[in-house]
Amino acid sequence: MDKMAQTVQKQALMQTYSRTPVKFVKGKGSYVWDENGEKYLDFTSGIAVCNLGHVPEKVKNKVAGQLDRIWHTSNLFEIGPQEELAEKLAALSAFDRAFFANSGAEANEAAIKLARLDAKKRGKSGPIVTFKHSFHGRTLGTLSATAQEKIQHGFEPLVPGFIYLPFNDIAALRDLAKIKPIAVMFELIQGEGGVIPAEQEWVDALVRACRANDCAIIVDEVQTGMGRTGTLFAYEQYGFEPDIMTLAKGLGSGIPIGAMLAKEKIAQSFTPGTHGSTFGGNPLSATAGLATLETFAEEDIIEHVQKQSIDFWAKLEELKAQFPFIKEIRGKGLMAGLETEMEAATITRVALTEHLLVLTAGPHVVRLLPPLVITEKETALFAKKMQTVFAKANQNDL
Repeated sequence: MDKMAQTVQKQALMQTYSRTPVKFVKGKGSYVWDENGEKYLDFTSGIAVCNLGHVPEKVKNKVAGQLDRIWHTSNLFEIGPQEELAEKLAALSAFDRAFFANSGAEANEAAIKLARLDAKKRGKSGPIVTFKHSFHGRTLGTLSATAQEKIQHGFEPLVPGFIYLPFNDIAALRDLAKIKPIAVMFELIQGEGGVIPAEQEWVDALVRACRANDCAIIVDEVQTGMGRTGTLFAYEQYGFEPDIMTLAKGLGSGIPIGAMLAKEKIAQSFTPGTHGSTFGGNPLSATAGLATLETFAEEDIIEHVQKQSIDFWAKLEELKAQFPFIKEIRGKGLMAGLETEMEAATITRVALTEHLLVLTAGPHVVRLLPPLVITEKETALFAKKMQTVFAKANQNDL
């Protein structure tokens, strides 16, 4: 295809992304290849989606088998793989029932609706509290829940019923008694907001305040879930059980799927007609989710993440010691944010020239989301590439 034809194709797309000018045509494990055959080490995992690496064998084979049987029926009928996936997720978590959607934003919309409906059935009304620098999606409802003006700008009037408090601020939690929320919704690591982990003391205080004020706890694990932080779900590391949890990204290993899980006492508020999704949990996506969970069990992925995290963080500390412009390293497991004095976009741009893919999480934070299946050799290669990237980026930033 000539360049003019390619330009016409690009112009046919809504310009909602600032795309890096490279097309990837193949992926396997921790690597992707562009249309020219160039190989890149991928420390983005498609934004925490390809947690098992690109094209994991079991998921590929299970989905391929499902393609020969049936693709879609709608949720007007029983769907075997969906029922199996719900049962497996319930067995692996603190929840009893699941609703399936197609994305994290849809899962969060479902969580918001369920919390509101459950509160109304109990004779309660009030807002949902979320936290500054959060990110819950780009639908009108979830961007209204997202406490970032840059995400909301231009889409006013926003959906009412949300109040924003500062993240990791214990003193601000005293306002919950006055606000009387029906629920709080938060991420245990604010991914888009700069890779900022929730502090244990703050989470403890938040849980106590929620229980004292009879409001539901909704944990958005769209990015932190599916092993990313060293446990299957990040809430397991904080010593509490949410009432509602949302998942997406890594659940399908690249096949679109979202899930909202809830405890029985809240889940029963959803009855026929209260919510729905044409595609959610269809045979293909549910099969991908099942195969993903089976791979986690069969290949001891959580144990592997815990082991590789030690090496990963050791390499990050070495980089920080070598380059003084790295101000702070934050995160858990195989989810890290490097706050630097230079523009993060400069670093990602230089990294691309070194055939390394990394992300930003704000103006000065480089976000790292390697596949959970990375090896020590790949981590060493990453560190070597980053040494070159930081040296070059520092020169460019002067």
